[in-house]
Amino acid sequence: MNRTTPRQNPILLPVSALFGLALVIFGLCQGPPAETLSGLYVIFTMEDVLITDYIAVAGIGAAFVNAGLVTLISTAILWRWDESPNGATMVTIGLMSGFSLFGKNLVNMWPCFFGTALYALAKRESFSRHVNLALRGTALAPMVSFMTVQFSPWLGIAVGLIVGFLLPPVAEHAHRVQNGMNLYSVGFSCGLLAMMMVPAFKAFGLNPTSAHYWSTGNNRLLGLALTALCLAFILGGLARGPKPVLAKYWALLRTSGRVPSDYVRTFTPGPVLVNMGVNGLIAAGYILLTGGDLNGATIGAIFTIIGFSGCGKHAFNIVPVMAGVLLGSLTNHVDPNSSSLQLAGLFGTTLAPFAGVFGWPFGVLAGLLHSSVVLQAGLPLEGMNLYNNGFSGGLVAIVLYPILESLVKSRRPVLMEEDLFAMFASDAPQPPEELPGRETRAGKGES
Repeated sequence: MNRTTPRQNPILLPVSALFGLALVIFGLCQGPPAETLSGLYVIFTMEDVLITDYIAVAGIGAAFVNAGLVTLISTAILWRWDESPNGATMVTIGLMSGFSLFGKNLVNMWPCFFGTALYALAKRESFSRHVNLALRGTALAPMVSFMTVQFSPWLGIAVGLIVGFLLPPVAEHAHRVQNGMNLYSVGFSCGLLAMMMVPAFKAFGLNPTSAHYWSTGNNRLLGLALTALCLAFILGGLARGPKPVLAKYWALLRTSGRVPSDYVRTFTPGPVLVNMGVNGLIAAGYILLTGGDLNGATIGAIFTIIGFSGCGKHAFNIVPVMAGVLLGSLTNHVDPNSSSLQLAGLFGTTLAPFAGVFGWPFGVLAGLLHSSVVLQAGLPLEGMNLYNNGFSGGLVAIVLYPILESLVKSRRPVLMEEDLFAMFASDAPQPPEELPGRETRAGKGES
């Protein structure tokens, strides 16, 4: 990276660091340091398969300290290697902070990360091309923990290096077949790798099984903390002038969210911060209104939605999908406040582009299908892929998109990203080197 070149969107990574620091401070305030340290030891020595809510196994303090430290380290890595922070950067931070509440930690994330770094080295490519994927690919970290606990740390490291090395070529091809309609594209790629690895484990006599550690009773404390965080995002976004920021936010709500949709590049950070806060409040409201639980897993999902608020999600395209999952709870005869359906209601917003491209009724349809598929698609993976909803969303997108493209002739008009960038070019950081294609076509991108 040429350090003489000014960094685009310089506010993103400092804000991410402040966010990580806030998580650490919040965690430290929840109990004595000795209790937090003992909780971290439990987190580091768990198998970490889905669903391992760190609040349930180690307490609120240790869970949030782990999440904050992972966020700070991820931010430092992106500061070093991410040459142009943008919406994809926000996605990575959201995934790292969120899943560090239920599956990723300071120990098990590194083998997968360095496996992707080895791939870049073998291909003689700049690591900056792969840094976001290297961090997101830690979705397969439970494989590292499982092999470490069952056998030895060296075997865990070896497995992590292998899956991290194999992920980039799989991800490069897998995102194409999803036509930009599944925002969690890397989740689908990780699911494919897990589909290969888990049967191999069983063939060697291993018996990986999913888990269900799920905490309850913390809705008041965590709800207040989430509300404060989301309001801080909204106020921070409005700080540079409410009127122009809200005008851009209204334009953002008219986009489809289809990959690629980089809201940071198109609208600048102010409206995106507002979008983050609004989406976070909607997601938390969904959990509370359906009688669910705010815990490590659901807050991890909310952090993921907040991260994707910079790259595809907004109020108009996530609410129909949530409604579809809620409707699916009736047809599936599963309570909407069951752990699986709570997570599906939040993570199912990976299919938000269906509401954006085809209209809200098809967003409801996508959510309805996802509520059924996600209950079954993760069974062969045995909790080894943390992005299970991304895998399920990819399956839905691959089947549903060509059907709708063929049958739905009238689609909701969508303001194109090129038009939006031109509209706001006067205060955008600088024109991108390559504008994405129109949102009615799938473009290259990975989430």
